[in-house]
Amino acid sequence: MKVIIIGGVAAGMSAASKIRRSDENAIITVYEKGVETSYGACGLPYYISGANDDVDLLRIRKPQEFRDKQNIDVKLLHEVVSVNTELKQVEVSNLVTGEKFTDNYDKLVISSGASPIIPPIEGLEPNLNNVFTVKTIEDGQAIKSYLLNNSIHNVVIAGAGYIGLEMVEACHDLKKQVTLIELQDKLLASVDDEIGSLIKQELYENNINVRLKEKIVKVNTNLGKVVSVETPSGVYEADALILATGVRPNTKFLEGTDIELDRGAIVINDKMETSVKDIYAGGDCAVVYHKILKSNKYIPLGTYANKQGKLIGENVMGANKSFPGGIGTAAIKILNLEVGRTGISEEEAKAYNMNYGTVFVKAPAHAPYYPGNEPIAIKLIYEKEKKTILGAQLAGKKGAALRADMFAIIIDAGYTAEDIQHLDLLYAPPYAYVWDAIQIAAGRIK
Repeated sequence: MKVIIIGGVAAGMSAASKIRRSDENAIITVYEKGVETSYGACGLPYYISGANDDVDLLRIRKPQEFRDKQNIDVKLLHEVVSVNTELKQVEVSNLVTGEKFTDNYDKLVISSGASPIIPPIEGLEPNLNNVFTVKTIEDGQAIKSYLLNNSIHNVVIAGAGYIGLEMVEACHDLKKQVTLIELQDKLLASVDDEIGSLIKQELYENNINVRLKEKIVKVNTNLGKVVSVETPSGVYEADALILATGVRPNTKFLEGTDIELDRGAIVINDKMETSVKDIYAGGDCAVVYHKILKSNKYIPLGTYANKQGKLIGENVMGANKSFPGGIGTAAIKILNLEVGRTGISEEEAKAYNMNYGTVFVKAPAHAPYYPGNEPIAIKLIYEKEKKTILGAQLAGKKGAALRADMFAIIIDAGYTAEDIQHLDLLYAPPYAYVWDAIQIAAGRIK
């Protein structure tokens, strides 16, 4: 059996490894348009900040390891430019030589990931050498090298999602003056205002210039570099500009095929199959079924990519396993603040006309008689009749992020507020109060 995999990072290499473990004779070819495989992109801000100075730690598995240890034919700097689903054939461009050729498959795995969105801004040109996105190890190395120059003082970051906020921290740690510009009127779109206001407070306390409801409309340049950015509300000096305005699926090469797309993301079923037989997809190029909203959503998270890739590998080899979907569990560290979230937000509950209620509490991270106690702010969205949890958002200086995992389990299990009160949770003064913060929050549901 010949398997072609498009994209060699999380989902693609998880699938390739699983296939190889199941069949030592399968012919596995991976076409990757970049120069790396299996790297931890989520670690880039911490490499840039100096929290981790060893870039090699980001490389989970190098291309040559896949070739030598698993006999997987990894072809770097090779981009698949089209797919012929009838002939079961891909057209590939060698990005080094410019040569184009075709290759046939029995099974095709599409794990082409996503690319940063570059917003249309007057004066923004590809050759400006102090404008960056945060996607690849090469991006991380370029940003780190540039920011270590002591003449770089003012950094403008466009976009206040996960990557933008993590880059705020990275640049702050490098002693830069940071301006954060966000088009919406809130920070971190996946949380509600109660948690967003705590993020804003943390940024203000650390002298971050936060500009909400502003859009960069023009960059001013000199000698091939951005020197300032303009919004309708003002002009901001910029020795560097980091664009973190979201990502879009890398699926343009699929246009004109029978593979179903939803706003650019590949539509898949619970077996990871696309609308075309023998073609599978997963990771940031595909949708995720949302278990609460009962519909497909675009949620580009590394956790899904790795799980989907493993399952694709199993199903390519004849298994019949299902991916149940997700609920958007995620976390972020923003300076001294932990934020975790899972399930749906109040905004989503409204949009889907759910019968919901909310509670917002501040509960102790651990026993007040142990030093360093800090409150955890918790917002719960719950179903009014059953009193089951639909979503949870947490923020605090300590103990907040990982408690989101507990709520993810609670949501999956369908526990009611009463059930949560009886959970056998640990109590030790350094880690939790006798009633954990989770139980205190659920106890407010009436």
